[in-house]
Amino acid sequence: MLMVLKTLVRLVAALTLAAAFVAPHANAQTAAYPKVKFQTSLGDFVVELQPEKAPKTVENFLRYVAEKHYEGTIFHRVIDGFMVQGGGFTPAMVQKPTRAPIPLETNNGLKNDAGTIAMARTGNPNSATSQFFINVANNTSLNAPQPDGHGYAVFGKVVSGMDVIDKIRVSPTTSQGAYQNVPSSPISINAVNLVK
Repeated sequence: MLMVLKTLVRLVAALTLAAAFVAPHANAQTAAYPKVKFQTSLGDFVVELQPEKAPKTVENFLRYVAEKHYEGTIFHRVIDGFMVQGGGFTPAMVQKPTRAPIPLETNNGLKNDAGTIAMARTGNPNSATSQFFINVANNTSLNAPQPDGHGYAVFGKVVSGMDVIDKIRVSPTTSQGAYQNVPSSPISINAVNLVK
């Protein structure tokens, strides 16, 4: 009986130790995947970020979120079957000022699959600032080294509200001056907040 009791005590101690090890590890893992909620004129969606894959990109994006940069911007470029892009223009198609660009973080194992969020940029691979796009298809042509030897940096994915992205992607579009594929009725980003 004493032997059984000692065995039980050892087992409980081992389980307690395992729980003590796993719990902080699980919390650290949860904290490593921040979530951001977008409130738009067509509904809300949530994006989960992956800082361990794209640390500079996520840090940059979260700074814009904290600074409320995205509030009052629109989805200014919408191409069904490809992507929806936002984060840089007001409804009057005036580009908002940004901080300095960040280095490109491709080759991080993340692909431009449907539902992922990536940074928009110019022909210069290290030119991303605040603008992002959400892939609405598996855009393998945007994965490094496509299409220009550099690719486009994915840094997260939509984890809820993909139906809202589907509403955005099928919005009628028009041209406004030099800009094409602009939604005929502005799709505004009303608020963007860190939720986790």
